[in-house]
Amino acid sequence: MSETSRDHPGVVAPPPLIYLSFLLAGWGLGRLVDLPEIGGERSLRLIAAFVLIVFGLGLDLWSIGAFRKRGTAVQPWKPSTALVAEGPYRFSRNPIYVGFALTYAGLALALNSWPALALLVPCLIVVDRGVIAREERYLSAKFGAPYDAYRARVRRWL
Repeated sequence: MSETSRDHPGVVAPPPLIYLSFLLAGWGLGRLVDLPEIGGERSLRLIAAFVLIVFGLGLDLWSIGAFRKRGTAVQPWKPSTALVAEGPYRFSRNPIYVGFALTYAGLALALNSWPALALLVPCLIVVDRGVIAREERYLSAKFGAPYDAYRARVRRWL
């Protein structure tokens, strides 16, 4: 990467903001238009929500720890200084975004909102195209063959 080019991937928006925007839009739409709720037994729905949120946040913390251990920025608008392929990054190139998706699904269940849950799919498309694709181009340009080899052996999501 040349010194005159920016040293970050240029994502469309901070990923937590993308997830939160879709979640709130879905929840708000459901309340505004009075769309049906997820329903079912409330206690089972809340247990499922709790499990998803705990697993999602746990995966995020594990992933962030791997970044910190390597001394590189977690935020995609800051320069990457090291390639992280340890911890959860052995199984997914994007475990933080997987964790965000699990947390989002748990929150949509807790909010009892079908529209919020349904908007997880377009949210993931925006993250895939507007964040991950840009990060991958950036990391390939920055780290070259080691990143390309990592990308060839580890899946993008799961």
